[in-house]
Amino acid sequence: MELRDYIRILRKSWVLIVLCTLVAIGAASVYSIVQTPQYSATSKVFVSIQSSGSTADLAQGNNFSVARVKTYSALVTTPIVLLPVIATLDLGVTTEQLAKNIAASAQLDTSIIDLTVTDVDPVRAADTANAISASLRLVVEEIETPATTDAASPVKLTLAQEAIVPIVPVSPNVPLNIALGALVGLAIGVGIAVLRETLETRIRNTRDVEQVTDLPILGGIVFDPKAKDRPLIVHVDPRSPRAESFRTLRTNLQFLDVGRVDRSFVITSSIESEGKSTTGANLAIALSDAGSRVLLVDADLRRPKVAEYMNIEGAVGLTDVLIGRAELADVIQPWGTGQLFVLPAGHMPPNPSELLGSTRMVQLIAEFNSAFDVVIFDSPPLLPVTDAAILAKSVGGALIVVAAGRTHKNQLTGAIAALNNVGAPISGLVLTMLPTSGPDAYGYGHYGYGYAYGDTDSVTPSVPTSPPRARGSRAKP
Repeated sequence: MELRDYIRILRKSWVLIVLCTLVAIGAASVYSIVQTPQYSATSKVFVSIQSSGSTADLAQGNNFSVARVKTYSALVTTPIVLLPVIATLDLGVTTEQLAKNIAASAQLDTSIIDLTVTDVDPVRAADTANAISASLRLVVEEIETPATTDAASPVKLTLAQEAIVPIVPVSPNVPLNIALGALVGLAIGVGIAVLRETLETRIRNTRDVEQVTDLPILGGIVFDPKAKDRPLIVHVDPRSPRAESFRTLRTNLQFLDVGRVDRSFVITSSIESEGKSTTGANLAIALSDAGSRVLLVDADLRRPKVAEYMNIEGAVGLTDVLIGRAELADVIQPWGTGQLFVLPAGHMPPNPSELLGSTRMVQLIAEFNSAFDVVIFDSPPLLPVTDAAILAKSVGGALIVVAAGRTHKNQLTGAIAALNNVGAPISGLVLTMLPTSGPDAYGYGHYGYGYAYGDTDSVTPSVPTSPPRARGSRAKP
């Protein structure tokens, strides 16, 4: 991943990261509250050597005392020192239990031993530290006193600082616990976000598509929550970002495969509900608005939607022409005020794949290409059935619709493979349902074409409210 990928992940999952951080801070706060406060008291013991007082003796004694400090620090947690303390203060614990709460240390090249005792009772912590200092002094004096002479111990331990009763507990350290909790929560949140993004197989933006294939992306259609209520957005709301997306797709399509004489395309997808039918209908309207003579053919003989979207009669259509029950001129219906014509699917046959791959269908495609500037075929998805692959091979160009947030990478790979297996050329991809905000937002959602150059009132649809009829004149393919 690149740096911008991580930035996009952080922008995309910031709610999760903040939530994990807050949960960790809350857990750290609860932990700090339920913990019993611990108090620490420290006493200091000075180690010195009794000498005659000459300079050489003082230097030698100082070196000896510094060397002895580490030994005496180790004696602090031994039973010989702690047993008298336990008996004097009536602590009611073993030497091992008491030793866990004691820390003895000495700074480098010094003769001072720091004795720190931690306890839930601040008074008992101070008393224990002072008692250990006194016991250590007696033990050292006994150990260092020569057994064969009446001479005194050459080592002297002096209480340099008496432990005082602490007021502020040393633990729990609430600010530190909260800071550590925040760091841990932040790390967990970022880790989950990165892991989720790594394991995510759904396509959400153009970068995800580029990881699957190098096919050209002809355009992106922004998401519209009201798409089901107004599928023909190009005429219902021509100034909306989604309508502008279709016009951009129209422009890109006009410059696609400039060397190909026939301008016919099969619009398909990997799975259902990716927006291929609405994409085909709106693209056909946009091409017609640009002055092209366009034919929209509903070649989805399993679940036809074009007649419903275009609000036309769909009882008779392509299947009736293929089986010779109707003439082509009698079933093609003009739509709107431009040069857009629609051929519905007609009756649903039991053998749609055979009909679409028949010789008669190849003849119809040739007739369509000679009579219209652009022919758009709406076909079934590629993974469930083979209809679209068979049709695309005869038509000569396929547009694969990929729904952002719905289509998985392996599904797109399978759809491309289905077309390649039959030798059907793929003209490009069209991304649909792209978000207009967030890290995966599509550009038009930010620019708001159309609305910036006029009022924001809804535009009166130019689609007829009643089903359009041919009324005597038919398209002559």
